Amino acid sequence: MPGKITSPESFFGHQLGADRKIASWDRIIDYFGQLAQESDRIKVEELGKSCDGHPFLLVTISSPQNLANLPRLREISARLANPAGLSEAEVGALVAEGKAVIVQTMSLHANEIGGTQMAPELAYDLLTRDDAETTAILDNVVFLMVPCFNPDGQHMVTDWYQETLGTEHEGGTMPWLYHKYCGHDNNRDAFALNLPESQYLARLMFREWYPQAYQDHHHMGSYGARLYVAPYCDPIHPHGDPLIWREHAWYGAHMAYKLEEAGKTGILNAAQYAGWAHMGFHWLTIYHNIAGMLTESASARLATPLYIHPGQLEGPHGRTMPVYQAQTNFPHPWPGGWWRLREIVEQQKISAWALLDIAARFKDTVLHNAHRKATRQTERGAADAVGSFLIPPAQHDPLTVRKLVQILLNQGIKVKEATAPITEGNCTYPEGTFAVDVAQPKMGVIKTLLARTHFPDSYWTRKPDGTPMIYDTTTDTVAEFMGVAAVPTGVTPGAGFTEVAELAPPPVVFEAPGSGWYLDPRLNDSFLVVNRLLAAGARVWRVDGPTACGQVSLPPGAFYVEAAGVDPEAAQALARETGVGFHAATGDPGALKRPVKQLRIGMYRRYWSGNMDEGWTRLLLEKYEFPFETIKDADVLAGELRDRFDVLILPADPKEAYIGPHHFKDSPKVKMMLRWIGDMPEQYRSGFGPDGVKAIGEFVAAGGKVVAFDQACELLIDACGLGVRNVVDGLDTKAYSTHGATLHVTVDNAHPTAYGMPAEALALNWDSPAFAIEDRVRAYNYARVVEYVERDVLRSGWLIGEDHIAGKTAMVVAEVGKGQAVLIGFRPQFRCQTHGTFKLLFNSLV
Repeated sequence: MPGKITSPESFFGHQLGADRKIASWDRIIDYFGQLAQESDRIKVEELGKSCDGHPFLLVTISSPQNLANLPRLREISARLANPAGLSEAEVGALVAEGKAVIVQTMSLHANEIGGTQMAPELAYDLLTRDDAETTAILDNVVFLMVPCFNPDGQHMVTDWYQETLGTEHEGGTMPWLYHKYCGHDNNRDAFALNLPESQYLARLMFREWYPQAYQDHHHMGSYGARLYVAPYCDPIHPHGDPLIWREHAWYGAHMAYKLEEAGKTGILNAAQYAGWAHMGFHWLTIYHNIAGMLTESASARLATPLYIHPGQLEGPHGRTMPVYQAQTNFPHPWPGGWWRLREIVEQQKISAWALLDIAARFKDTVLHNAHRKATRQTERGAADAVGSFLIPPAQHDPLTVRKLVQILLNQGIKVKEATAPITEGNCTYPEGTFAVDVAQPKMGVIKTLLARTHFPDSYWTRKPDGTPMIYDTTTDTVAEFMGVAAVPTGVTPGAGFTEVAELAPPPVVFEAPGSGWYLDPRLNDSFLVVNRLLAAGARVWRVDGPTACGQVSLPPGAFYVEAAGVDPEAAQALARETGVGFHAATGDPGALKRPVKQLRIGMYRRYWSGNMDEGWTRLLLEKYEFPFETIKDADVLAGELRDRFDVLILPADPKEAYIGPHHFKDSPKVKMMLRWIGDMPEQYRSGFGPDGVKAIGEFVAAGGKVVAFDQACELLIDACGLGVRNVVDGLDTKAYSTHGATLHVTVDNAHPTAYGMPAEALALNWDSPAFAIEDRVRAYNYARVVEYVERDVLRSGWLIGEDHIAGKTAMVVAEVGKGQAVLIGFRPQFRCQTHGTFKLLFNSLV
């Protein structure tokens, strides 16, 4: 029998999920620390710090015997997931000795507070109950719980709720992002791993523990089902092992059954959330042979109860639940009434417990299936027409090639390197070429991230009237995002290849300078080096023409660094750290050079729940060490922007969000936006109005530069009175839609804003504008820097309405007065993942 263990209610002073009460992350950390002192069934460890420096916890719960044997249990789980060379007898022995490993994470989206509020109660029950069901869970399962996936956001949301408690805005949406950078997009970071929180979980699941099932606890809208549980609905992604989809149905049925048994109504499964969506953790895990699932609870107003009239309840309007009424996967509709956080806590706890329960009951089956999935995926890969993806090292930006390889290694994918040249057909690949063998357990991850993808246009992806139904990006082919060629070949990497345990440092090119050094403009990391050098007081120039330096020929836009005033040892250390070559310059480039300086950059940030594109852009600028300031409405309206800034960045956002929704009361777009965001206290109802639009136009005319992404281009067109038309404006999604597809473009890389870019590239388009130049008086002021190709525009994803954008312009640079308006019709920095187009932004910032 366990000793005295402090209950959540006595520790926090209220029942978790009680009306108008939210336990803070600091107190929850303290509670788990106390549980670790009071029970031998729990281990609490800090995996690292969040972006803002809060502890990121892993809580492991199992029997004392299992906790004492964790290294061996982890080894068994990893071996079953990587079963090459195992005999049937060895598999049987490992299954008998091993335990089911289950990971569950809470409140990734910080305003979806139920999971983190539920976690202490779930832990307490596991530590204090001694019935047969609990004993079986403890004996047969290693439960790895992340009680808060977004500690920073939990602090923000809790503080905001306390600030508004008792006011008319109680329980409303927070005015800013609930993460330092990404807000709701944090679960879109599972493959790129730009955020430390993502890195901790990926290391835990993809390279250390290899769990058999994973569940992420979320919230959804308030006016439909009370709770969604697995399985997903159609369509399903092509690369998951079929056993995964069966496991979803198996686990989900048990969860739904236990919820119904407990008297919970409004439980939905096999609907609303499709098996083909973005590659966030609960979807990407599928291709790691982990049964990745999510729960989605109907939201209250944070901890404030919400009354829902029965007539307000509705289905999600998809094929799997077109109306709110009983059906086979929704047999017991909730009738309406008051909806409370406590209900969310209870139903999520039942779901979490049910997953542990079924894994404990069928531990051997779960472990055998881990081995089966890994084996079958390896066999599917071996039978595939593509034997491997070859990634040549000497591509347009070889340092970005290495970043792609690091992403694959971070996913636990086996990568090999050629020790001699490889000939495949008429192509020869050099020594050092990276090879990703498709015949390995993570075949599904490999093909998802490297292979060309076509989103299905089918019964499951269109409404009856033809409107497309898409949840997020239509492709997550990260190699295409990064501008790196991963070539599908028939090569099977065997003899002549060595496995890459970790990437060796890149070869360093550092030559003794003559007058100085040249840096390659094709390398994204050259901009990091330039920013470091400028910050240290170096003199740097840009060369407006091709450059020859020794055996190296550089395209227009090379950086020339004067040797005078630069410590050679510090420069060499910078080359070693970044991999950027310092090529000796034997003479001054003369008339072709232009001085480079760090520009004074301002980037607009709004309220109305914040703008994720702005947050990702901040992260990117910090990674490459561009100094910048955040500006808000008051800065824009104060005038004299030109005295403070050289460049303004307008992240992707509708012009209505910039100007202010209150200026567009009759706009359907704004009504939908406000319905989604909700109300805000008056001081957070941002928008700079017509005067702000005028101020931006004046800034450009006075010599400033404004860079606008995607939808924000419309604002810049208006502000500067540009003779540019968005050719897809007003088209509905049946006529034009991409929703996160990679499209073929051509690039005028002789233009300074495109220096260092390849002549042909891929742009990530999300229903983005395309432009036609209509100014017939000053057409010479407009440069068409990036254009969509004339035909076969789509690379990966889904493109509806190719004829509307084929041959049209994707990026325009307009000379306006003394300044410049840069219209980038897509998002060149999308989620910090599209390395292949970063330079289209960077070039405008130096």
